[in-house]
Amino acid sequence: MAVFLAVSVVALFLVGISSALLRWNGVRYRKKGLPPGTMGWPIFGETTEFLKQGPKFMKNQRARYGSFFKSHILGCPTIVSMDPELNRYILMNEAKGLVPGYPQSMLDILGNFNIAAVHGSAHKYMRGALLSLISPAMIREQLLPTIDEFMRAHLSSWDSKIIDIQQMTKEMALLSALKQIAGIDSSSISQAFMPEFFKLVLGTLSLPIDLPGTSYRRGVQARKNIISMFRRVIQERRASRLSHQDMLGKLMRAEENKYKLTDDEIIDQIITILYSGYETVSTTSMMAVKYLHDHPLVLEELRREQLAVREKKRPEDPIDFDDLKPMRFTRAVIFETSRMATIVNGVLRKTTKEMELNGFVIPEGWKIYVYTREINYDPYLYPDPLSFNPWRWLVSDHSFCCYLFLKKHNSLYRD
Repeated sequence: MAVFLAVSVVALFLVGISSALLRWNGVRYRKKGLPPGTMGWPIFGETTEFLKQGPKFMKNQRARYGSFFKSHILGCPTIVSMDPELNRYILMNEAKGLVPGYPQSMLDILGNFNIAAVHGSAHKYMRGALLSLISPAMIREQLLPTIDEFMRAHLSSWDSKIIDIQQMTKEMALLSALKQIAGIDSSSISQAFMPEFFKLVLGTLSLPIDLPGTSYRRGVQARKNIISMFRRVIQERRASRLSHQDMLGKLMRAEENKYKLTDDEIIDQIITILYSGYETVSTTSMMAVKYLHDHPLVLEELRREQLAVREKKRPEDPIDFDDLKPMRFTRAVIFETSRMATIVNGVLRKTTKEMELNGFVIPEGWKIYVYTREINYDPYLYPDPLSFNPWRWLVSDHSFCCYLFLKKHNSLYRD
């Protein structure tokens, strides 16, 4: 009996402390003019719910407070905007008191020179350097041939065995990017690079708490290890004096590039490219496999289009730039997969001064999360939005009518 009473007292005490902390944090941010919302725990805020529940957390908060509310996520007080018109205004007026506002953990781990960390003239300069890597000539002469060669070799290892598609698409996305960026293949530093990169990714999506064992600490250490790897690659290239035609080679050839970057800036841009393309490519690829498996008619139409392109080439001929134009249905599948999977839910901005939005006053230094995910499921923009329908992206009404007819009458089609 005494033990039961002791446990009850301790439990009530903890509940009281928790309630007091939640109430104190709410009062702390109860400034005049702020939108409604909850702020969660001191320091941690609502980060755990935000990361674990994702879209469900957003829907619950929207149901309680509307499409414009406050929260505390990833270590910073944040305004969440889910209003399409307001989001458009925010994204079109970045110079008027708004700059990129990514979490501190992301800025620390991706580097001070990554394009998300800079703004103004520095942002324009970095953006120009990155755009120079994906010019039409670069795509035609370097990127496409490299991707084709890599994918032929990589996918051959998937044949005749059961694979973990989630793990394999992660490896595919990262190894492909390493090949395009720095000519690094699976026999080089990539095997040592992959585990460090995965730690880096997890670190950017954590609270910036620099303690042993935290994801943030592991991410910071992974960044240091990755920087060391790329510094060795750069030093070896300079020592060999060979000309490399990949992205790293182009960034290093200052005499050919009006955007002259230091080694630190180059490495931060490489890490940024790897980071920004990794999750989007791997998850979209995985979801494309799932959607094609679930929708046989889409798979059949995609196969028909690809075979038509292949019939004009020899088996050993690579896909080239001119082959992409007739792949209308392939593009539609990519667009529809990106819409349904919605890998990027929104973008973050930060206020550089106190400003008024939607009738509320937003303090200086607060983050604004421009949440765009729900637009992809708007029935006014996309009829039957939860249905995987690549034909919706084709201009031809005839194609869409064919899709509706096949869906209705073909017993193989499964939603």
